[in-house]
Amino acid sequence: MAITDYEYSDSRSQSWRTVEKEITFSGGTADAIGDFDGTGNPFSIFAVTGTVRAKIYAICETTLVGASATLEVGNSKNTAGIIAQSTATDIAVNEIWHDASPDAAVELDSVAAENILANGLDVIGTIGTANITAGKIKFICLWRPVSLDADVSSA
Repeated sequence: MAITDYEYSDSRSQSWRTVEKEITFSGGTADAIGDFDGTGNPFSIFAVTGTVRAKIYAICETTLVGASATLEVGNSKNTAGIIAQSTATDIAVNEIWHDASPDAAVELDSVAAENILANGLDVIGTIGTANITAGKIKFICLWRPVSLDADVSSA
């Protein structure tokens, strides 16, 4: 039995899809605040096509290091619109970062805000104040399509 385009689109939008991106920070170069591995600041996390609903959070794999460095996640229109600016050294190994206060290795699923990411605005990270000289974070995006051309991939 064939399903209609509407039924396909509706069933497709009910399941969360997952994409991940690991970022290793090794800044300390003098050429730009936040420069790490030659990628500069801001840095790309996820490429977004179309319009999607998304929950984005990060798991710290190696504690971040960097005197007074700050870190935030958003897009070109609002660089802290997805995860609020945090002091990088507050993001420690095994903590879940989803807001301005990374502080726990266990969080309720409901704490990661669900956002609508419109018209292919990519997800970026922005480092402010000073370089993050060491550390690793795994960014995780759970997403559902809104528009027919919707997609999220690691950037």
